[in-house]
Amino acid sequence: MSEVIKIKKGLDIRLKGKADNVFGQAQLPDLFAIKPTDFQGVVPKMVIKEGEKVKAGSVLFYDKYQPDVKFVSPVSGELKAVIRGERRKILEVVIKSDGNNESLDFGTSDIAGLGRDAVVKRLLEAGAWPYLRQRPYDIIARIDDTPKAIFISGFDSAPLAPDYDFILTGKEKEFQAGVDILNKLAEQVHIGINDEAASKVYNNTKGVNIHRFNGPHPAGNVGIQIGQVMPLNKGDLIWTLQPQEVAAIGKLFTTGKPDFERTIVVAGSEIKKPVYFHTILGAAISPYIKNNLNTSENIRLISGNVLTGSQISDDGYLGFYHSQFTAIPEGDEYEFMGWAAPGFGKYSISRSFFSWMCPKKEYRLNANMHGGKRAIVVSGEYEKVLPMDIMAEQLFKAILVEDIDKMEQLGIYELAEEDVALCEFVCTSKMNLQKILRDGIDLMIKELG
Repeated sequence: MSEVIKIKKGLDIRLKGKADNVFGQAQLPDLFAIKPTDFQGVVPKMVIKEGEKVKAGSVLFYDKYQPDVKFVSPVSGELKAVIRGERRKILEVVIKSDGNNESLDFGTSDIAGLGRDAVVKRLLEAGAWPYLRQRPYDIIARIDDTPKAIFISGFDSAPLAPDYDFILTGKEKEFQAGVDILNKLAEQVHIGINDEAASKVYNNTKGVNIHRFNGPHPAGNVGIQIGQVMPLNKGDLIWTLQPQEVAAIGKLFTTGKPDFERTIVVAGSEIKKPVYFHTILGAAISPYIKNNLNTSENIRLISGNVLTGSQISDDGYLGFYHSQFTAIPEGDEYEFMGWAAPGFGKYSISRSFFSWMCPKKEYRLNANMHGGKRAIVVSGEYEKVLPMDIMAEQLFKAILVEDIDKMEQLGIYELAEEDVALCEFVCTSKMNLQKILRDGIDLMIKELG
């Protein structure tokens, strides 16, 4: 049994509305969407026009800078709309399902006999390549690169996150096949698992290096796990992907058909019955919140978790990399006395309010920032929740002044937005640290490639 890696820094935000490991019933929506905005650095070029018929696996658009990287339809039907924003930027490619779920067939394969080139070709053809993301930069992996390892985080420690052990139960064969495929792409495959969970799926998987983690969020972030096991140096490449994506790749190669089925959790304090649902990638949120919301006030709907997810409307869609819908109060109502109130029921990471005396209490937090942006306060707050040997405050200052040398020296290669989400949560200055980090990463890519 591998040694347990203990994560001491971090923060578990206990929110109301956690789902039990049970499934709810909901009819699949008619509409699905692939959102180019989910993919950092991708400039989409449409292949089909509105009204054209598609099958699951049919190409919708490709990346201008990597034309072989294709993005495909998750269902059969027709292209209903291409939603554009400012300067005609493509925001959503919406498909109306015909309910038949017809799929392209890419042929079955003997995994043991496949070479790396054949694996890469199949992943590109079937639209599965975007599952693979690279560190540094947390962008879609480049086709011509070879990583020194592939990392999978087998658990999610974010607030109200899904239980992947529960989700993967019954998919052990597909997961193993997916791992076998990944071993064709890199010399090592690593899985980080939660030491407190007795995971049969991961423990019985062959061809992987298993690492056990214990501690608060962000222990489940793949970037934190990479930093503990195989820290990134300049020039290193590591690829990452999520557990459900591994199983989807396994099913693609064993059945010949792309697998876009996903299990998601619908959770949050404003959900009446937080449960899991079987759905399809890019599904509209509407069937899963219908008659399932507490409608006493304005509600913020999020695709993903409360720290890193994207705000969507009640007719929005599941993000490409998300396995979670979350609903919390908007927090736009007037608060009597504001910060001067005693705060017996308020959440605080310090001892500003008496809530610190109830460490296991669950809170109904909202999206109110309780203040506006202000000057950076050098307080050491970030380092308390970021379990990496990085001087975060100095790094963000270096990004703001676009000092590339300092950014390199201070560890920007090791970080993605999700790794600094807790820093943003505790930030006294109310800085949008995830956006600042992405701006810094974009600058690195532009200057250094």
